[in-house]
Amino acid sequence: MKQDRHLDAVDRRIVELLQTDASISHAELAEKVGASSASCWRRIKALEQAGVLLKAVRLVDPASVERQVNVLCNIRMRSHARDARASFEAFVDGRAEIVECFSMSGEWDYLLRIVVADVADYNDLLMNVVLSHPSVQGAASHFALSMTKYTTALPV
Repeated sequence: MKQDRHLDAVDRRIVELLQTDASISHAELAEKVGASSASCWRRIKALEQAGVLLKAVRLVDPASVERQVNVLCNIRMRSHARDARASFEAFVDGRAEIVECFSMSGEWDYLLRIVVADVADYNDLLMNVVLSHPSVQGAASHFALSMTKYTTALPV
């Protein structure tokens, strides 16, 4: 259960540093924030329990796993009924190529970020998988030419 927790300056610095490098040692983190290693450990545990810090992951270079094509795909739903949305969201959750999904306001119902090896892979996914889902009425695709900024770090 997430708790309300005020972040002081040390907590904010810890969060900032861990977003940059989650593998930093408690000793190095403590040195950078001006606290003891034990204090940093306790603060990290408290931040995790409060739901401020989520799971730690390693970022993967897309080129090294042959996934260099980013597509932003707008989805229009046939129905906005709860079961249709739940079915579509479960479908999205089960597709590794779909790395982000946003429920949207406005003309389109969802925005997906899809990462694939090439245009042919995307065509196959779109035509044979996404558009075949019974909840999907239509889609519009936008291919990223390059990525000029990418970060997972939030301002704290």
